[in-house]
Amino acid sequence: MYSTEVDYEVVIFSIGDTKAGTKMGKLQLKNLQDNSLLNCILWEETLNRFDSKIFRTGNIVRIVSASFNEKFNNCLVSALALVKEAKMGLDEKETEKVYSEIISYIDKIKDEKLNNFVARYFTEHKDKIKVMPAAKLMHHNYIGGLMVHILECLKYAEINMDISNYKFNRDNIFAACILHDIGKIFEYTIDLETGLIDYDETFRKEWLTHSQYGFSICMNNGFKEIARMIAAHHGRSDWGAIIDLDQKDLEPELYFIHIIDNLSAKFGKINVHLLEEKGV
Repeated sequence: MYSTEVDYEVVIFSIGDTKAGTKMGKLQLKNLQDNSLLNCILWEETLNRFDSKIFRTGNIVRIVSASFNEKFNNCLVSALALVKEAKMGLDEKETEKVYSEIISYIDKIKDEKLNNFVARYFTEHKDKIKVMPAAKLMHHNYIGGLMVHILECLKYAEINMDISNYKFNRDNIFAACILHDIGKIFEYTIDLETGLIDYDETFRKEWLTHSQYGFSICMNNGFKEIARMIAAHHGRSDWGAIIDLDQKDLEPELYFIHIIDNLSAKFGKINVHLLEEKGV
């Protein structure tokens, strides 16, 4: 049964248009007592009563008034209260620390041409790199989340290369970790006031995916091996990979970057609420 004493965590929020031409909010909440999901609708007149900050991923909210279906897994919300505001992401000090750590890995790239390419790209786009998320929903979906994901990939990769008998080209691996998701600085938008993330429609019209973007800039600058790692980092074509790892006779590096990326995505903190527990 529904209770007004239940706290929910905001999982996802989006706004779309109804057939009548009005706005409609779609809100998914997670019940903190049993982890069940609740899908909610908010009509435009309800949306207009709220500050959009309340819908930030990771916020803890309480339903004040709503109409539920029989199974209590869908509802029409008319009143909502904010219980605890989630952290939007990295603060200024944390941002500079993570960014500096990534730069220290760029400095480890010994190939001069590759080092200059990666360093120049990071310098030219540092404002976007410092704030963008790594995803809208699945992982590191907060301000600065992309940098945290990149740094995790670099650390995972370095540890595994150190203990492996396989002779990796460390320059290429570091560059692939840094650049595999770089297209996300254009693929997403993030509101620095509310923390809300969305897709950039201009990017989606010009590019198929962020993987295609990263693949293209590496190919255009003569870094074919890194481009191939980026093309395969999603693992499967139905997950967005340009190179499907089910193919035969692929370079071990392609599997390596996929596994490293997947480790960070799976074990990385899913939302900003959990950042507080981690102490990031």
